Amino acid sequence: MSECQRALRWRFAERVAWGIGLLLLAAWSASYIDAITGKRHLMDRFDVLQAAAHQRADAPDQNLWSPARVAAWRNASKDEGATPLAVLRIPRIRLEVPVIEGTDDDSLNRAVGHIAGTSEPGTDGNSGIAGHRDGFFRGLKDIAPGDAITLETIGRTQTYRVERTWIVDPGDVSVLDPTPARSLTLVTCYPFYFVGSAPRRFIVRAALVAEAVDSPRHPLRR
Repeated sequence: MSECQRALRWRFAERVAWGIGLLLLAAWSASYIDAITGKRHLMDRFDVLQAAAHQRADAPDQNLWSPARVAAWRNASKDEGATPLAVLRIPRIRLEVPVIEGTDDDSLNRAVGHIAGTSEPGTDGNSGIAGHRDGFFRGLKDIAPGDAITLETIGRTQTYRVERTWIVDPGDVSVLDPTPARSLTLVTCYPFYFVGSAPRRFIVRAALVAEAVDSPRHPLRR
């Protein structure tokens, strides 16, 4: 074999070795990039799940809500809307909800609403608050005399005690008449699981039993 032939073979072998090396490098690079991309994807998924968990923690308990009302709440929540007048809490039925001004559908999809013409939440007289029976006020089906209701306004927290519940016709607005003592009147449609426009109204009347001035470190939570 001549020197020229040996040189050609060495060059060929060298090129094959370089080719194999480049292929192995490309395969390793692809594997590395895939691993990095996969890790990033899993981290992104974790971030999404983490954010969703925080969102669920801040959301109201919607286990008893109708699907249509949940969808309406999500749509309404995209808009900041009005500043809450107060926060209403009924611990026994695990209700915590802002009170805003107005009782139109958009307001009641977002929160519960102060009924115009009644006393402002936290002031003397009878304060009327309305909510959807298949939304925030679904839990009122389980409320009973003696249950505690707290109303947190700017700088103050008031505790009310449920005196009675009863059912009225929609035209009976006497439930919203002024009262000599400070009271809350919660109003929602009835029956709670009626299909269509409910024919009656469910009323909860609660009277003030205690009031406390809040520390500046505990502002109104939205």
